[in-house]
Amino acid sequence: MVHDLYQETILDHSKRPRNCHPMEDATRKAEGYNPLCGDKLKLFLKMDGDIVSDVSFVGSGCAISTASASLMTESLKGKTRTEALKVMEKFHDLLTTDSPVTQELGKLVVFCGVRDYPARVKCATLAWHTLKSALNGAVEEPVSTE
Repeated sequence: MVHDLYQETILDHSKRPRNCHPMEDATRKAEGYNPLCGDKLKLFLKMDGDIVSDVSFVGSGCAISTASASLMTESLKGKTRTEALKVMEKFHDLLTTDSPVTQELGKLVVFCGVRDYPARVKCATLAWHTLKSALNGAVEEPVSTE
């Protein structure tokens, strides 16, 4: 039952991604690329001081990559830079460790099954690595998940 809900959420966000559009007035941008599967992503952030006031993305990728970017954008609006980086850390731990799954990450827990498929972890974390680059300033070269 829970597994079905998770699949439904990932499929919904991959077919109808939220915040999937370029942002002309972004204050920070970064590009990410996963050479293993060809996923590409451009992330746009609008920072109001230390607060992520808006976030969007464009790109092409698999269902996991697109859904992760979509759910990430929903989870970040209104967070400080530090809070956003903490969410990224917790998300990364969810995918790469055997730590118990908690509801602390909200809808992002739908990706807990990805940890069983190491090759897909890079798909799920592409947007998040790109976020870290955007939060840390301008990126000249695309971020790789290698």
